[in-house]
Amino acid sequence: MALPPRLTLCGSLSLHPVSLGAAMHLAGYRAIGLDFTYVPFGVTDLPDAIRGMRALGIRGLGISMPFKQAVLSLLDDVAPLAARLGAVNTVVNDGGRLTGHNTDCVGAVRALEEVTSIAGKRVLLLGAGGAARAVAHGLADRGATICIANRDAEKARSLAAEVGGSAAPLAEAARAGSYDVIVNATSVGMIEVAAESPVPEAAMRAGQVVMDIVYKPIETPLVMAARRRGAVTVHGGRMLLHQAAGQFELYTGRDAPLAEMDEALRAGLTG
Repeated sequence: MALPPRLTLCGSLSLHPVSLGAAMHLAGYRAIGLDFTYVPFGVTDLPDAIRGMRALGIRGLGISMPFKQAVLSLLDDVAPLAARLGAVNTVVNDGGRLTGHNTDCVGAVRALEEVTSIAGKRVLLLGAGGAARAVAHGLADRGATICIANRDAEKARSLAAEVGGSAAPLAEAARAGSYDVIVNATSVGMIEVAAESPVPEAAMRAGQVVMDIVYKPIETPLVMAARRRGAVTVHGGRMLLHQAAGQFELYTGRDAPLAEMDEALRAGLTG
C-alpha cells in the first residue's frame, strides 16, 4: 500500500490563536498543490514552544506580539533586517536550525509599491510603535524621506534618528496635504479603539497615496475619507496579505499565489 505524501507543518504562535493567517496560507498551499498545512497555536510558554518546533520538525512559525522580541534569544540565527528591527515575526526551520525573519517590513513596502514608487517620496508616518518601526525602516531602505508624527515626542525622535528622518507632534496630520504619502501605523480607526480618522479629511488631497495598516475594518475612516478627497488608497489588508506572502515564500521557496490568498483574507475579514 502506498504511503500518503509527507505533510509539512507550518503555523503561528500567539496568546490567542487566530485564523486569518491560517486561511491565507492554506489557500496558498491548495492553489499550487503543496503538501503543507498550517495550524495556529495558542501558547504561553514561548521557550517550550520553540523547543517543540525543533523536536517536531515544524517548517515555519509566524510570531505575534508579545513574542516578537522575546523569540530572538531562542534562535540560531536572525536575518539582518529582523536584527536591525529587533523583532521577529517569522521563524524558519532548516533541518533543526532556526532563523528569524521580519516580513512586517516587506508587507508594508510591497503594499505601497503596488500603487507607487517609494524612492524620493515625502512620507508622513503616524505612530512610532513596533508596526511603525517596521514601516519606517522599509520606507527608508527604499529611499523615502520620512517625518514621524507621534504622541510621545521622544519615541518619534528616537525612531526618526534610526531611519534618518524627522519627528513631529501628531498635529502634523493637519499638514498632511504637503506629503506625497501618508501611512497610519497607529491603532486609531480600529473598531475596538476609535472609529475615526487620524488625519482630518480636509488635510488630504487628490493624487497623494494614503495607506492605513488597520485592517479591522478593512474600510477604515481614514481610507474612506482619503478616497473622498481623490487620494490613492491602500487598505490594511494589503499589508497583511504581503506579510503572509513573504512568510509563504520563506516556508515553501515558491511565489505566493496572491489572488487566492487575498480571497481567503477578504472572506475572513468580512465573514
